[in-house]
Parts: sequence; C-alpha cells; structure tokens
Amino acid sequence: MTEDKSKPAETLVEFRGNYKYNLLDKNVRAFNTEIPIFTQWDDHEVTNNWWPGEPLTRAEHQRKKYVEKNALLLSARSARAFHEYMPLRATQVEPGRVYRKISYGPLLDVFMLDMRSYRGPNGEGREDTYGPAAYFLGPTQIAWLKQELANSRATWKVIAADMPISLVVVYDGDRKWGVEAVAQGDDGVPRGRELEIADLLSFIKRAGVRNTVWITADVHYTAAHYYDPNKAAFQDFEPFWEFVSGPIHAGTFGPNTLDKTFGPQLVYVKAPSKEQGQNLPPSEGLQFFGQIAIDGTTQQMTVTLKDVDDRSLWTKTLDPILG
Repeated sequence: MTEDKSKPAETLVEFRGNYKYNLLDKNVRAFNTEIPIFTQWDDHEVTNNWWPGEPLTRAEHQRKKYVEKNALLLSARSARAFHEYMPLRATQVEPGRVYRKISYGPLLDVFMLDMRSYRGPNGEGREDTYGPAAYFLGPTQIAWLKQELANSRATWKVIAADMPISLVVVYDGDRKWGVEAVAQGDDGVPRGRELEIADLLSFIKRAGVRNTVWITADVHYTAAHYYDPNKAAFQDFEPFWEFVSGPIHAGTFGPNTLDKTFGPQLVYVKAPSKEQGQNLPPSEGLQFFGQIAIDGTTQQMTVTLKDVDDRSLWTKTLDPILG
C-alpha cells in the first residue's frame, strides 16, 4: 500500500497516486508495453456512481469519510490526473474531452463515448420529455455522434459505450434506489435517459447507418445481447448486437436484470451463480474480456467472449450489410 492509496482519492496528488500505484505492477507494465490502449473513463476514475454536481452525502460517501463534498470538484482533479497518465489525444475543440472517433481504415470506425461527464442527476429517471434531467450523453455529444455515424464510410461502426443500454444498474446500493445507467427497469415506452437512446437508434435507422455494434463493460461479467425491435416496447430501430465484457482484476458480480424497452435478447451470459455469491475475487477465475476480428476479404466481424485463461466462451460471426 502506498500513502496516496491509503484512502479514497480526493486531492490531485491522490488521484495521480492511483495511476502510480497501478504502474507498480509488472503485469500492468507488460500489458502497456505490448498492447495499444484506447481509454475512456467512467465512475471509478472519480468515485462510485457519481454524476456532475452530486453532493457526496450518501451513506457510501460517509463510510469512506470524504472531506470534499462536491463530485464536480473531484472530477476536475481526477480528469487532470487521467489525462496525464492515460493515452488520449488532446482536442482543441473541448480541452479534456474524452469522446472521439478512432478510424481503422475502410473496415472500422470506433466511436468512444463519455456517459459520465454530461449526464443529469442519478435519480428516479421517470421523465416523459427530454430535458436536462434526462441527459446521459448530452445534446452536444449526441449531435456529434449522429454526424460522425452518418459521415462514416467504414464497413463497421463500433460504439464503445461506458454502460450497457438495457441492463438495470441501481444508483444507491444502500437504499436500493435510483437509476445509474440508461434502463428504467419498467419494460415500457422510453422514459428518462431512454429517450436519448431511442432518438439515437431512430436516427441510425432513418439515416441508413449500417453495421453498428455496441461494446461495453461497467457491469462485472460477460454477456451478448441481441436487440430485436419485434420484441421491444420501442420499435423504431434496426436490430443490432451489444457485447458486454469486463473488467479485468476486479470483483465479479451479476447478472443484472434486462429492461425490455429496446427488446434485448440474452443470447449468452457468464456470471456468478446464486451458489457462488457476489463480489468474487479474481482468484475465482470469473474475469472476462472480449476479442473482435474483422476479415479483410469477407468483411465479416467475429466477436469472441473470453475468460482470464484465454478460453473462448462464446463466438459470433456477423455478416455486414454492404451497398
């Protein structure tokens, strides 16, 4: 244990200490040497389940004995350390911006999202009209994503999201209350943050954007979801896949409940059983990652969900819609 890691990070020095601590591990250093990394951030770069402007007064914050009570100030300090230690090309449009497009030639564009910095408050999430309380990506990022997707000429458009679209994630674990992710948990017409996703999915259909695939983590297990408009409460979109995998070297939880608003079908899942319990250590072997390969000749995309021992758990080959 280092001094900077002896308590939850609040100061810039302590946030920097998080990254220094990780770099003490020879496996992390070996990974950084051999594997290119595209980074995006989520809640644990700051504190669990935070939203901009959140007062850090939940029971969880009290247990951690936070002195600083404003999540926005913590996020500013965290963001500086994040950009100092993680590989991320700077932009002059919005300094510190995390969302961006990464191109891999004619076959692939990756759209890295930021589902943390522009969201409205984590709460009931029951709004029937779109406004600040229902923001998740936020209007500016949504407009950027629509434009970049429409302009993309790559065969495959991979949307790298912080959080799954339809998995129910509770905001306040002590009170079992509030919405942390997109899904409202009522299986009905889009409400709250679902309004933003519904608008985006409809745009993708109307604009004729083909071959979109979503990849994500956040929840601590691996799964494959197929979104079928014929089985959805909201149906104005084309079918697509979402693949969930991660994290590496953290407690394993799950599985989470699926909200049926966008018609997700659980095709594969690997998560702790009831008998195994929750928050299993990495030594239990339930650590996961995903691998994606695109064939240069057929342009087919093959997605494989793997475990920590590099065993292939489940594989799906997707045929592109061409022309």
